[in-house]
Amino acid sequence: MLFATSPAQADGVADFYRGKTINVLIGVNVGGGYDFEARLLARFMRAHIPGNPVLVPQNMIGAGGIKMANFLYSIAPQDGTALGMFPSTLVAAQAVGTEGVQYDANKFFWLGSITTSPVTLAVWHAAGVLSIDDARKREVVVAASNKGAITYTFPRMLNELVGTRFKIVSGYQGNSTMTVAMERGEVEGVTNSWDSWKSFNPAWVQDRKIKILVQTEPKSKDLADVPSVQELARTPNDRSVIQLIVSGDALGKPLAASPNVPGERVQALRDAFDATIRDPAFIEAAAAARVEINPIYGLALQATVEKVLATPKNLADRAKTIIAE
Repeated sequence: MLFATSPAQADGVADFYRGKTINVLIGVNVGGGYDFEARLLARFMRAHIPGNPVLVPQNMIGAGGIKMANFLYSIAPQDGTALGMFPSTLVAAQAVGTEGVQYDANKFFWLGSITTSPVTLAVWHAAGVLSIDDARKREVVVAASNKGAITYTFPRMLNELVGTRFKIVSGYQGNSTMTVAMERGEVEGVTNSWDSWKSFNPAWVQDRKIKILVQTEPKSKDLADVPSVQELARTPNDRSVIQLIVSGDALGKPLAASPNVPGERVQALRDAFDATIRDPAFIEAAAAARVEINPIYGLALQATVEKVLATPKNLADRAKTIIAE
């Protein structure tokens, strides 16, 4: 009850948002699961925000999403008219002290995430790589965007802590270009979330064009026979470092507001996210796009962010050699 929005506050929020535009910044390139889910939310959340402002998605790429997070933190309006869909690696990037991080994730207001899904590393069927053991025995070329992005960090982590021999080719702009590169034979593998594979490449999954070598926890019921990277850890300390690096799995694809937004607007935005998740039209659109709805709500996201940022320094320092160097 203490956090409920009073009728007067609700009227004030509606008065503020009426006729305004909310920019929804997306820290990845066009295409792929992050971009799609951000645009899906923007399409339906408007109806649930008092005053019905227009939500405009804008891609802002750079440094694995750090550019977008820095902008939202210090340059974007801090009045509730700027939101960001975050790559889930950005909280861990702050925890380990990645170069270029100028934001404090504890000061964002986390609104929610549509779903959680394990991160996977998949290889093309023609590569002849059938298991993680095969990737320990020979070099496997994988695509990545740049340092700090999960597409770079995940295979590097596997090399350092699991003993694989992935050769990382960076510089690709977004998962859509990486998957095309894999199909063309430029690379043999790509890191992507399992829900993105099912949503954007369902024929590949059905026809077994890709082989999933490893996933993160909690494991997908669809991938019961695929090992998790946590299971593959060789020591308890290695497992702890892995847990930090993949901590973004507990965040899903999180949506947040900039710092210093008045409390009644934060509550209205969180309520709007919650209402959108229950909206029959949204549910229908998500199902049509094969997007599973398994939401994480704002306060739970806020607690997870605080936990990640409280990681002991010795573990953060070791993870930094993988994430940031």
